[in-house]
This record gives sequence, structure tokens and C-alpha cells, in this order.
Amino acid sequence: MTTNPPTGAHDIDTSVPQSARVWNYWLGGKDNFAADRRIGDQIAAANPHIAEIALAQRAFLVRVVTHLVHAGIRQFLDIGTGLPTANNTHQVAQTLAPESRVVYVDHDPLVLVHARALLTSSADGAVDYIDADLTDPDSILSQAAHTLDFDQPIALLLLGVTAHLTDDAQAYAIVRRLVDAVPAGSYLALCDDTNVIHPDAMDEMVRQWNAAGENPRVNRTPDGIAGFFDGLELLKPGVVSVARWRPDTSGVVDVDDFGGLAHKP
Repeated sequence: MTTNPPTGAHDIDTSVPQSARVWNYWLGGKDNFAADRRIGDQIAAANPHIAEIALAQRAFLVRVVTHLVHAGIRQFLDIGTGLPTANNTHQVAQTLAPESRVVYVDHDPLVLVHARALLTSSADGAVDYIDADLTDPDSILSQAAHTLDFDQPIALLLLGVTAHLTDDAQAYAIVRRLVDAVPAGSYLALCDDTNVIHPDAMDEMVRQWNAAGENPRVNRTPDGIAGFFDGLELLKPGVVSVARWRPDTSGVVDVDDFGGLAHKP
């Protein structure tokens, strides 16, 4: 694995909750601090469905990456990856195709520290980590080009991250910049929170998060999430609750996290 130089531990502000660490807490991880657990507990008390969303989104990632590998994709740009847990993108991809190349992007210094230690590649493939923010797509693309071949198809993965782009025009423009940079035959997988199943709980989650954190977020409608796929060929079943995207089990329970997978013609 190759990485950029690590950010110092002094850059980790443990007093302010960070999305990656709160998500890690909901997934049962240990890489979080008191501020993360406090807001995590507050949100979970108001929205008891949040753990279901976290687990459903991770399962969606596994199914999407598995589908992409079977479709011949060997390059992945995973933006807003969060803290390493089980079934990370490279683990799923390289188990099926060891030559797969994966670049992770995040801007939480704690994520970088753990990425350096845990995100190790197979001998035939490559794994890299970029310390960058989604609001600077050009930096992401230029750094990713050190590991990925932009003349060959790339899967863009933006799972649970566009909610932090609260301005619709900016959000759509950033995703379009990323999609425009990858060649025909590439894919976009994207999902994020909605408020159509449990509206009061989801709106309260956003209210509490925005009151406590420094990186505000927004719930979008399913149609708003579908807008990120404009100009692409959405695979069936389209933009749906992630639990219903080609589930591998019965008894699916809808969650307020909608997304899909689309092909760039």
C-alpha cells in the first residue's frame, strides 16, 4: 500500500464529533471519542433506526462492489470512506479479483491513521489513501491518478457522503465533475439519507447533528438523490432504499437511505 504522509495526531480534534467516528460507533467499532458517542447516543435515542441504516449501507457497498467486479471493473475510487471496518471496498474487490486497485478518500485525520495501518493490498493489486475533501474534486482526481488509470473504467463510490454537501447546486456540480473525469464504461454508486420512511426521526437526526457538529448535513428526497445520476444509465431497480438494491436475503426492511448504481455510456 502507498499513502500520503500521515497527518499528526495533534490534528485530531476529539472534542468535536466527526461523521466517520460517529458512524464507526453505530457500527459497533471502537475508533471514536466521547463527543462522537454522545451525539451518537442522542441521535440514536431520537432515531432508533440509525443503526439499521449503517448496517444496510455497508451491505449495499458489498453487493455493489461484488456486482462491479463481476462486470469487469478493477478500479475503485471510494470517496468518504470513513474508518475501516469489516468488508471494506478493497477486501471485497480483491477477494474476487486480486488485481483490483482501490483509492480511498477522506479528510478525517483519524481515518488516515487507521488507513495507513489497516488498508493493506493484495500483492497483485494496489490500495492508496488520499487525504482530501469532497469539495475539492480536482485534488481528488489528480492524486487518484497516481494509482488509477483514467483511461480505463473506474467505479466511483460515494456512499453516505453527499449529505454533507448541503447546497444542491454545489453537490450536483461536484459529482458531475467526478463523473466527467472517468471514461466511458465507468460506474457511479451513490446513496444517502432521506426522510420518507421515518420523517420525524430523520429530520431530528439532522437537527441534532447540525447543532453539535462542524460539518452540517441534509436529508434529500429520493428524486433529489436520483438527480446525481442524470445522464447515466441506471441499473435496475433504480434509486431505491439501499436494503432493496438487489438484496441477497428475504424479509427486507426499508431504511431511509436511498441510492443506486449507474453506468456511464
